[in-house]
Amino acid sequence: MAFLIRTPHIAPLTVLYLLLLLSPAPPPILAVNITNLLSSFPDLSSFNSLLSSTISSELFQRTSLTLLAVPNPNMSASDVLTRHISSTSLADVVRYHVLLEYLSWSDLRKIPPSGILVTTLFQTTGRATSNYGSVNITRNPSDGVVSIHSPAPYSPSNATVLYLVKTLPYNVTILAVNSLLLPYNFDLLASESRPPLGLNITKALIDGHNFNVAASMLSASGVAEEFEADEGGAGITLFVPTDQAFADLPSTVRLQSLPADKKAVVLKFHVLHSYYPLGSLESIVNPVQPTLATEDMGAGSFTLNISRVNGSVAINTGIVQASVTQTVFDQNPVAIFGVSEVLLPREFFGKNPTVDPKPGSAIMAGAPPPDSSLSPENSPFLNGPPSHLSSPPGFREEITSGAATGGGLASLLLPLWCTGLYLVVRH
Repeated sequence: MAFLIRTPHIAPLTVLYLLLLLSPAPPPILAVNITNLLSSFPDLSSFNSLLSSTISSELFQRTSLTLLAVPNPNMSASDVLTRHISSTSLADVVRYHVLLEYLSWSDLRKIPPSGILVTTLFQTTGRATSNYGSVNITRNPSDGVVSIHSPAPYSPSNATVLYLVKTLPYNVTILAVNSLLLPYNFDLLASESRPPLGLNITKALIDGHNFNVAASMLSASGVAEEFEADEGGAGITLFVPTDQAFADLPSTVRLQSLPADKKAVVLKFHVLHSYYPLGSLESIVNPVQPTLATEDMGAGSFTLNISRVNGSVAINTGIVQASVTQTVFDQNPVAIFGVSEVLLPREFFGKNPTVDPKPGSAIMAGAPPPDSSLSPENSPFLNGPPSHLSSPPGFREEITSGAATGGGLASLLLPLWCTGLYLVVRH
């Protein structure tokens, strides 16, 4: 007697659904608190302190990095830290030690004798000459020594990798090197001794004939003198709203009603602590730039996002997007540019309904939606800078996209699972 065994044709599809459900989700991208990680290594405390005081805020949202850290004895032997160089120049030296590529220890062992070229964070500033913001990493095949130096034909600055400090696969590698590196043609003496230009910024704005409101605010606040004092060293770049930009402010933006100290912070929010001619602004690779307000209010706050939009330089605060409309003044070390909108920091105006711009206004033209937790009423920055910026003791990895990754995968698999279950029950 023959038996007819019916095999559901849906079985392979069911197996496929089960395999999808059981397959592991891709690992989330981790944003690592580099300074917190380095705090576990006392022999790197000097370098960690230097990193914390200069560019730590620029590393918060970056992954796939290799950090070249200098141990304390090697740091004390360097003459770079004994010079009275500008804060921006010192920060650029530190940026040169941040490689924008994850290199594992096994990757280093595979480097050919000819070497590999790796971009550093300094290259993204637009201040590096040619590709001299990169480093050339070579490995001696006879003894395995890994060396790091400028790609220039001859560079007096070089370092040797001492040992692997820490690695978090595909996110961060920290290597100890035996000396601080200087980019090729990086003139510390020039940044240390260059005299101020002596420019009267308020007068320059009045002479521009379209910046009377900004000139009046600068003069009344007293920050103009502070800006002029910063003309030496790495210089400054000012983004000054036109008179029309102030006139176009929505009635809900009560800029003039802010206390004097908070109004000064808004003005400092319009200034970068480095000289950027227009060409450098157009070629900036690292879009998030700290401002003078960042230095007062804390790392990671009051930053500007600079990019190119439709052929123009765009400046995004998170709730306002402005464009550079003209060059008011440009002579090293001072650049002044007119911008189409008042740059409102989200730390003060995050809840302000500036999302209803006037026709033709650039407010919110391409800016991400403001953080609903920030407003002029409840912003922590309205009561001054945060009392502390350090993370809790010990190393902590903050998941920046894990929730999005897990949620997206779940939303994709749930309909498939339901469909598969329905077909199995039906058959």
